[in-house]
Order: sequence, then structure tokens, then C-alpha cells
Amino acid sequence: MRILIAGAGAVGTHLAKLLGQENHDITLIDADRERLAIIRENTDILTCTGNCTSLRDLSEAGAGATDLYIGVTTEESKNIISCMLASSIGAKRTLARIDNYEYLLPRNREFFEKLGIHSMIYPELIAAREIALALKTPWVRLWWELCNGIVILAAARVRDNAPVVNRFLYDLPQANKRFHLVAIKRDAQTIIPKGSDRILSGDILYFTTLRRYVDSLPEMFGKRSFEARKIMFMGASRITMRTIELLPQNIAIKVIERDRERAAMLAEMAPPNVTVFVEDGRNTEFLLRENISDSDAFLALTGDSETNILGCMMAKQYGVRRTVAEVENIDYISMAERFDIGTVINKKLIAASKIYELLLKADASNIKSLTVAGASVGEVVAKPGSKVTGKLIRNLNLPPDITFGALIRNGEPILVDGDTLIEPYDQVVVFFLSKSLKSIEKLFNG
Repeated sequence: MRILIAGAGAVGTHLAKLLGQENHDITLIDADRERLAIIRENTDILTCTGNCTSLRDLSEAGAGATDLYIGVTTEESKNIISCMLASSIGAKRTLARIDNYEYLLPRNREFFEKLGIHSMIYPELIAAREIALALKTPWVRLWWELCNGIVILAAARVRDNAPVVNRFLYDLPQANKRFHLVAIKRDAQTIIPKGSDRILSGDILYFTTLRRYVDSLPEMFGKRSFEARKIMFMGASRITMRTIELLPQNIAIKVIERDRERAAMLAEMAPPNVTVFVEDGRNTEFLLRENISDSDAFLALTGDSETNILGCMMAKQYGVRRTVAEVENIDYISMAERFDIGTVINKKLIAASKIYELLLKADASNIKSLTVAGASVGEVVAKPGSKVTGKLIRNLNLPPDITFGALIRNGEPILVDGDTLIEPYDQVVVFFLSKSLKSIEKLFNG
């Protein structure tokens, strides 16, 4: 697939690297020559210096012959205009990164498609939804609803007192099965588990479960569930604003923001349950004065990764049980995990997970790139005559970096095991490491 990406910032560069691993023909266009020179020195990505809102520059970059044009500059207007221009000169599909929720409303879809904008992503809104879902189950560090919310993908760190510690997978009871383990994150390694693998204290377990089993699972991981009733935010960012809109108004919310103008803007828009402070969220005296120890959750969502990690570390020291950090520097994600920060939010990976949907030829309706596991999860429909249909999972000889977590058959969810038979049109939850997209296409297409 020929893909042209406009915007050599953090999101565009990350996407170019990620998509390049799938052997797509990637070109990155940006007006900043120096930035492109650095990218050329460190990657094999083809670059083109130019303005993405110039028809001439887009034509020279090959926009007219692209299968997918992606506008991910920092300016929404540039992304929209460049998608319109690229579509007008022959780009087959376009995708724009936006920051206006109104554009995503169903009533506006046809309008934008007529303009040549086929898809739009709003990473901040997706991140806010992820955070809001995670706060409903604070004992997990990742929560993702699949198959219209029937199947849940979650992740939790195993404590010393967990009943599953030091047990081999083949020893876990299969009767009354309530979850299916799809990956183990141990230090920097992601393991697609086999029966001979053992669960160790400190492992982060990624598992699928059904909604009806969720409340019975915390004790399996040595945890106790609790409600997040008092929440403290550091940073009045767009993600903060969107998250507050998604939370119930019976939750007491405090927002700490250094910038007076931004704080005033949020205070004007926020519901009555939100109190906004003009202060540095790293000020320990202020945090103690505002009873941080009584907070159920601390969300660090400023634009600075280091500040967010430090803020969550301090919150942990003061006894806050649930922490969330926005970490845009991908190199810092593993560090945040070592410091036991509960949930890590990264807009680059969020954007990548949405763009994966356009790249899979299989019927992938909900692909998520997992921030800390170096892996992805998605829903894929098994087509008649495909390699997976009509066979037991244990006989599929799956690649070592792919596993199945659950499936939906005729509207009914099933947690899979080796004896599960995949039938045509089953909606299968697939967990896969980052370089396995092509393998999934081959498995599920007839």
C-alpha cells in the first residue's frame, strides 16, 4: 500500500516507522527541512520537503497515486484542507487528525466524505474515553471493551498474595473459567503464554474476560476493587476536559493547572463538581494541603511526560491507589511502568491503533495498540474457507506471536481454549505482537 503522511512531528514520524514495518510504501511530507534531515539520518523513511496545503507540493510527493493519505500535522485546518486536496488529485482514501468533536457527529459524516475526507481521528477524545473506562475499574491498569462491550480486555499487575502466583498455566482451573490469559508482560519482555509458562509476582497479566465475570476477578490478582469518588487531575489539557465530560457529576474533581488562562477557561466550562486551582502540581505543600492522600485517583495529563511521571510517583508516595500518566515520549513508557504507574496514555499509539483499522484487509473493527505491552488486540471476523475456520485452536499451528482470547458466535460470548472450534463468521478477539498484521490477514481471509 502506498501511504503519504503529512506532518513529521511525533505522531507522523511514529506512524511512518510503525507502518514501514509492514512493508508499506511510506512517504513523509513536511515543510521543515531540518526535521526531515534528522528522520532520514535515523530511518529508511522516504521524505519530501513541502507544504501539505500546496497542490503542487502534494502532487510532487505523489499524493495523486496514494492508497491512503494521512494528515497528522499539529494544525487541524491543515489536516482537513490537505485531505481535501489529496482526494481531489486522486488519493483513494484520506484520514485527518482533528481536535473538534463536532466533526465526528454522525450527521456530519456525509458532509466530510463529499469533501474527500473519509476518516477522522481525535486522539484526545479516544484517550479520554479510555481513562473514563479505566476509572470504573481502578484495580486494572488497562480496560478495553471489545465486541460492543461483551468481551473485556484488561491488564493487572500480580501481587505477592495473589492465588495465581508461582502457578503454571496448565495448573489453572479450567472449570468455571472466568478469564483467558493472552499475554504476560515481565520487565521489558512480552510473552505470548503457553501452558508451561509460570506466573510470577510483579508480572502484568493481559487477559480477556466477560463482563459478567469482572467483579469476581480482583482477588485472583491479589487486589481489592474500589470506587474512584475523589479524583485529582494535573493539567487542564484537552484530554482532561474531555475526561471530565465523560465522568459522572457525583465525583469530586480537583484540577491543578499552572497556566492561569487555561485554568480560567476550564473553570468556565466545567460542571459544579469540578474545582480548578492555579498551581504547580508538583508542589508537595499544596498537594498535602488539598489532601492528596484522600484522593482515589491522580491523573497527570500535562503536555510534559517527565512532569506527569513525577506527579504520579508523588501521588503513589502519598497513598493514592490509582494513577494515570500521559507519556508522549515513547522511550519513557517502560520507565513509567517500572515505577508502577497504573495506566499510561500515549496519543501516538492511540492514533496508530485507529489507523490500523484502515490497513487490515480482514474485517478488523476494533484494533488497539497496547501502550506498554508492545502488542495489539483486535476483533476479526473468520471468513468461510479461511485457514482458521473449521479447526480446533490447538491444531491451527498459530505463529508464536499470535493468540486468541475470546469469540462471539451468534451474539453469545465464549472464552476460548485449545479445544475451541472456530466457525465461519465467528468474531474472534486476537492478541498479536506488533509485526503480525500480515499473518492475521492470511489467517482470516478466505
